[in-house]
Amino acid sequence: MEANDLAEDIFKQVNAHLTRKGLLLKRGSIVDAPIIAAPSSTKNSTGERDPEMHQTKKGNQWHFGMKADIVVDAESGLVHTVTATAANEADVEQVADLLHGKEEQAWADSDYRGAQARVTGDVQWHIAGRPSDMAKMPEGRAKARARKNEYEKASIQAKVEHPFRVIKRQFGLTKVRFKGLAKNTAHVITLFALSNLWMARRKLVAMMGQVRPHAA
Repeated sequence: MEANDLAEDIFKQVNAHLTRKGLLLKRGSIVDAPIIAAPSSTKNSTGERDPEMHQTKKGNQWHFGMKADIVVDAESGLVHTVTATAANEADVEQVADLLHGKEEQAWADSDYRGAQARVTGDVQWHIAGRPSDMAKMPEGRAKARARKNEYEKASIQAKVEHPFRVIKRQFGLTKVRFKGLAKNTAHVITLFALSNLWMARRKLVAMMGQVRPHAA
């Protein structure tokens, strides 16, 4: 079994267990594509950067590496889908392959504008507006309502940051560990499976206590 197949099998088994326990509901999804940095130095045996990693600009900053395209369950904050791409691939290009198709609602940042046209099914999308669009609105009730709506979207969208923080802080992923996209994809998928267990650990332990037989 190849590394990617093994990682995906582990991820599916972990999520199947969490679903059986009622912890992964998947009625709503949050989509994101956090960037994982790769070494940009050419001071190595080949004298070149990893050709499968690429450069992209996010905000006013340039990044070199890969993206972990993830979808998080809006209720539990657990990751239900993971893939990976080079950093320069547009986030919205992956969205059709990330959703499981049974979502009632989906949340995403402004990089996913146009996602509605790429996905089949009756999904209610909540895509963040661009700050520049908000700035152009005249002050008044309409702008106040728009601000409140953006705040509500952002409060739900923030859940997607938690599992990424877990794989960085608990499992030490600050940069890619290997050369090439395939090995790093397998590594990232495995770490998100572990992050799901980490995030659900207290509820899982509590469930074990509930079914533990009492001593005679």
